Amino acid sequence: DGRVFSTGGDSVLAEFASAVEAVRCAISCQEEISSRNAELADDRKLMFRIGINVGDVMVRDGDLFGDGVNVAARLEGLAEAGGVCISGSVFEQIKYKLSLGFEDMGPQEVKNIAEPISVYRVKLEQRDTAVIPVSEEAEAHWSRSALAVLPFANLSGDPEQEYFSDGLTDDIITALSAWRTFPVIARNSVFTYKGKAVKVQQVAKDLGVRYVLEGSVRKGGNRVRITAQLIDARTGHHLWSEKFDRDLDDIFEVQDEITQLIAAIVDPELSRAEGKRSATKKPKSLDARDCYQRGMSLLYEHTKEGNNQARQMFAQAIKIDPTYATPFVGLAYSHQLDILMEYTESREDSIDELFKAARQAIAL
Repeated sequence: DGRVFSTGGDSVLAEFASAVEAVRCAISCQEEISSRNAELADDRKLMFRIGINVGDVMVRDGDLFGDGVNVAARLEGLAEAGGVCISGSVFEQIKYKLSLGFEDMGPQEVKNIAEPISVYRVKLEQRDTAVIPVSEEAEAHWSRSALAVLPFANLSGDPEQEYFSDGLTDDIITALSAWRTFPVIARNSVFTYKGKAVKVQQVAKDLGVRYVLEGSVRKGGNRVRITAQLIDARTGHHLWSEKFDRDLDDIFEVQDEITQLIAAIVDPELSRAEGKRSATKKPKSLDARDCYQRGMSLLYEHTKEGNNQARQMFAQAIKIDPTYATPFVGLAYSHQLDILMEYTESREDSIDELFKAARQAIAL
């Protein structure tokens, strides 16, 4: 009961008048494909992902456009091979109408969509209406704001250049560890993946990290090109990527420059990504770092109300973990803003509180 609009490449875009019919069609397709795959060798099997969304669309020149389509496409990317992902708007319409199981994947940030979208995975093997929450093990894994730097690939075709790419990886690990904002996985652990074709999500699960930095080195004559990209392993999305072209007059100077540039860029990118992530978490699931991130976001509003709310978030973070230094920094900064923006009724009291928090941060 749907209408196919396009079949470009290996994709199909279809519209349904009913969310229930769209999900029924998706399940029917996946079950039929699975049945046919059972008779085929592994290298002959076709696996499809399906994303379903409810939203406004428009028809132009026989094709379908709009944010509703864009979100469906992003949901398809989040689905497992052979699986179905639906948006929260679809879930609300079908949850009591179909005997299916669902796994709540939580809010997901996706490319070119301003706000995080609620995502549910349809449990094809489970025929009931239970919603399976994100497992504690999975939540603990993905909430660990750690970083793994994979060995940079040597694309020069010259084995002699392995020392340069390996040395660059070592230096980036060392530089990022010195930043001390996020845990960084040690060299011995990440170099077990050297020269292997690996999936970022699998590496992240193996090492217990949320973020992965990978890159490559290509040398030609007296020039070197270095690329680097930071990936959120939970979504597979790139948070940042950059390309560096340099002369090799002093190889160690180039190595140091690239290392410092990448380290200086990666650290705030991680902080920004973590700030967005913590903003979507429910208050009851906040840990000390999430409270700190929310507090900093409120501080940057530069309003009296935002400043007061930020101070409450820092206090909550300190209550959760009294040994965590960073919330004391935020607390000190909030008192500084009180003074600079003339929010405070007592400049002297604010100065006292500022230094008290700052000294505690240094002590910790």
